[in-house]
Amino acid sequence: MANISGVIKSIRDIMWQDTGLNGDAQRIEQLGWMLFLKIFSDKDRELELLNDNYKSPIPKEFHWIKEKGNWAGDDEGMTGDELLAFIDQKLFPAMRNIDLSIGNGRALIVREVFTGNNNYMKSGINIRKVLNKLNELDFNIAKERHAFGELYEGILKDLQSAGKSGEFYTPRAITNFITDMISPKLGEKILDPSCGTGGYLTSAIEHLKKQANSVEERQSIQENVTGWEYKPLPYLLATTNLILHDIELPKIIFRDSLDKPLSSYKEKDRVDVILANPPFGGIVANNNEKNFPQNFRTKESADLFLVLMIHLLKNGGRAGIVLPDGSLTGEGVKQRVRQKLLEECNLHTIIRLPNSVFQPYATVATNLLFFVKGTPTKEVWYYEHRLPEGQKSYSKTKPIRLEEFNPVREWWNNRQENDVAWKVDIQTIIDRGYDLDIKNPNKQEEEHEYTSAELIDLLEKSMRKSNDLLKKIKIELQ
Repeated sequence: MANISGVIKSIRDIMWQDTGLNGDAQRIEQLGWMLFLKIFSDKDRELELLNDNYKSPIPKEFHWIKEKGNWAGDDEGMTGDELLAFIDQKLFPAMRNIDLSIGNGRALIVREVFTGNNNYMKSGINIRKVLNKLNELDFNIAKERHAFGELYEGILKDLQSAGKSGEFYTPRAITNFITDMISPKLGEKILDPSCGTGGYLTSAIEHLKKQANSVEERQSIQENVTGWEYKPLPYLLATTNLILHDIELPKIIFRDSLDKPLSSYKEKDRVDVILANPPFGGIVANNNEKNFPQNFRTKESADLFLVLMIHLLKNGGRAGIVLPDGSLTGEGVKQRVRQKLLEECNLHTIIRLPNSVFQPYATVATNLLFFVKGTPTKEVWYYEHRLPEGQKSYSKTKPIRLEEFNPVREWWNNRQENDVAWKVDIQTIIDRGYDLDIKNPNKQEEEHEYTSAELIDLLEKSMRKSNDLLKKIKIELQ
C-alpha cells in the first residue's frame, strides 16, 4: 500500500514550484481534476471487469491506464510542452464535449467537472511529476481508497483558509453531529441543496451504510442521497468525495438551487430529510428572488434557502441546518420567513454556536436549527454550545471537535433547563415579532478585560456589519 500522505505531500511540493498556480484555491482545483480523473478511471476499470456490457464514457485516447505510451499512466510517457499541449488542446476540449448520447450517466459527470474547472499548471515537466506520483495510488484497492478518503478530508479543510472558497466547507464535527441527530433511514430521500464539497452527503452516506445489510440496500443509498451545487470547484470536489465513499454514480446536480419558481416543485420533488449549511451573507444573483412569492422576496440568500427548504420537505420531513444570527432576527421579509417556519414546522431545537466555528472564512455567530414539517411550533429549546475550557476561540489548528457535542447528546432525549439550556414558548416568540435571537437567561454575565487583539477583532466585525448594511441599503435604493 502506498504512503498516501507522502504522495500528497510530494504533489504539493511539486505544485509549489509551478508558476501557473497562485494560492490554495488554484492548487486544490488543479489537484482536484487530476484526482477526479484518476479515481474515475480506476473505477471504470473495475466496472469493465465486473460488467461485460459496461463501456467507459471517456474516449480511449484519454484513458488513464498503466500502458506504454499512455499520456497519464506511463511514467516515462509524454512530458514537457507535448504533455501541456495535449492537456490544454486535446484532453480538456474532449472532456468538455464528451458524448452524452451513449446513455452512461457517468459521462455527464465528466462533462460537468471539466466544463467548470481548468488546468493552471504551466510546466509539462511538473505535470508529468504529479501524474507519476498519482500513479502510485490504486483506488480500486478498498483500503487505499478509504485511507485516501480520510486524507481527502484534510485537503477539503484547506479550503477554509482559501479566500472565498471557504464557504464551501462545513467542519465535519458539525455535519456529523447534525446527521446523527436527524438520523436518516434507509429508503428516505435526503437532500443538501447547497452541498459544497459534499460534507453532509458523505456524513449521511456513512450513517446509512451502518444500516445496510444487502446489495439492494447499499444501492438505495446511491439513489436517495442528492446534492445541488452551482459552483464548479465544489462540484468537482463533492463528486470525487462521494466516489471515494463508494458511490459509483453520485447524484450531485450542477445547478443554482434558487433558479426555479417555488411553484414548479411538485409532491414527487419533496424529500424526507434536509441537511444543509445554506450560503449566508451572499446576494442572490440573476433576479432569482422572483422565483419566490412576493412576500418572501429578498436578496439575502440564507432567507430564500430557508423558504426553499421548508417547501421541499414532505409533511413529517426533518431538517438540520446551519443559519447565522442575522436570520434569527430582523423585520420585514426576515420576520415573515421566521413566521412561516414556526407556523409550518415544529422548530424544536436551536443550538447556539460560538462565532469562531467557521473562522477564518466567517466570524459571524451561527446556529444549528432542527425542525420537523407539518405541525406548528409550540416551544423552542435552546442550547448554548460553549468553547472548551481554556480555549478563547476556534481556529484552523483548534477546530470544533465532534466529542464536544457529547453533553448535547446526553441532554437531547432528557431535556431540562440548566445553565446552558432553556426553553421559550411560542407566545413569547410571537410577542417578540418572531425574533428567535434569544440570549441565554441563565448565563452569569462575566466581566471581561479585552486584549488588544480582541478589541481589534470586535472593531473589525462592527465595521464589516456597517459595510454589509450599506451594501443592502444601496441595493434597495437601486
